[in-house]
Amino acid sequence: MKAVQVTGAHELAIIEKEKPVITETNQVLVKVKMVGICGSDIHIYHGTNPLATLPRIIGHEVTGQVEEIGANVTGLSVGDKVVIEPIETCGECYACRTGRKNVCSKLEVYGVHLEGGMQEYLVMPDYLVHKVSQDLNWKESVLVEPFTIGAQATWRGNVKEGDTVLIMGAGPIGLCCLKMAKAKGATCMITDLSEDRLDFAKSWGADITINAAKEDVRGKVLSLTEGEGANIVIDAVCIPKTFEDAVEVVSPAGYVVVLGFDTVASSIPQLPITKKEVTIVGSRLQTDQFPEVIKLFNEKTLGIEEMVTHQFPVENIKDAISLIEKSPNEIRKVVVTF
Repeated sequence: MKAVQVTGAHELAIIEKEKPVITETNQVLVKVKMVGICGSDIHIYHGTNPLATLPRIIGHEVTGQVEEIGANVTGLSVGDKVVIEPIETCGECYACRTGRKNVCSKLEVYGVHLEGGMQEYLVMPDYLVHKVSQDLNWKESVLVEPFTIGAQATWRGNVKEGDTVLIMGAGPIGLCCLKMAKAKGATCMITDLSEDRLDFAKSWGADITINAAKEDVRGKVLSLTEGEGANIVIDAVCIPKTFEDAVEVVSPAGYVVVLGFDTVASSIPQLPITKKEVTIVGSRLQTDQFPEVIKLFNEKTLGIEEMVTHQFPVENIKDAISLIEKSPNEIRKVVVTF
């Protein structure tokens, strides 16, 4: 069977490997139908993801169909449409014991530390395989995993009905945060450098859009909130400047949610954090967000049409990556099909 493997920086190949087989009674054989390409996949391909081990079959945004189940699997049947939860945890460390398994001290992510989903078949433990409605098409179900990232960010920011949320960045993850914040009843502002991205965000429910290349984000947000600031700021751009702006523009008693892995230091004084008693939190992957997101997807209440802008057969994976590299403002989500 075919699989997409990264062997080094800018070194990617479609390899042939043996089709996996079920060896444990709780395992599920999934025929992969579609895999989304995430920014982390691109970083692995570029050799800039310090967490990935190579060679590695990439891909963690996976949807497919159950082809076979182990003897002790319940709740799943052959033919079910499913999505994959791509993390393995120890269940014993402090993070796991306190319900934060997404930052397990021994965390392993499929497509980063473990072989990922960009292959024709996967064998997974049943607890990482989630059934979705047969009414969802593949371009919808493939989005479940990235939307759990948005759900995690809004949970970490304690977003509630009536809150004002500022989302920095209208890329794929920023858009997922937007939809999840709107689902919780928040008023949402979103920034970006691209008018096309901002126009799409507006069509997707953003109440206010701000072009960070043309407008003073801090001044605009403070003006629109009568000087109070945004109750929650979600930084989906993740550069030092946006983190600094987030701390300045968040309201007293507000939350700043940081999604990035940038190792470059930001310059943030203590005064605004202490004076406003700001809560600054990181948000990584997700923990227990799949049920909520799948429910919203199955109900078709989010309105996620037009998120997937391009799809390529797996044989054309290099063309897909090239498009993402060369035309980032022309794409939202690129997927490969098997």
